[in-house]
Amino acid sequence: MDDSARMWITTVPGLDPDGGPVVLLGHDHTSQETGRRMISQLLDRGHEDEEGVFYLLPFDLSARYERDGDRLAVVISTSGHPDTLLRRVIVTDFVPAERDGEKQPVLLIDDDGSASLPELLARFAEGEAGIAVLNAD
Repeated sequence: MDDSARMWITTVPGLDPDGGPVVLLGHDHTSQETGRRMISQLLDRGHEDEEGVFYLLPFDLSARYERDGDRLAVVISTSGHPDTLLRRVIVTDFVPAERDGEKQPVLLIDDDGSASLPELLARFAEGEAGIAVLNAD
């Protein structure tokens, strides 16, 4: 599936009932591309706090928003690795919210790369897909 088709501005049912739209990226955990394999490895290093809830440390994976005219890009990186792991771009006028000087996090949903947005959200609602929350700047 095309990279631009794996980035959405949407609400995520069940995640934050009062929340507005967020940036959601689909991550293909079956990809053999180096950056995507590294993302999968880092997602597997999550730290379990309460049962079934895993947290990433801010330096494990982070996101950066970039705006160029009508295009919004999201770049996923990790500390200690000079290359971009994943970069997605869409045409949108959406501006990520800020709270207390912090940009809205990026959500990353892990799947096999074949699902549409409604299928991904249904899998998440059924507990069959996880969402990682990445700090953004």
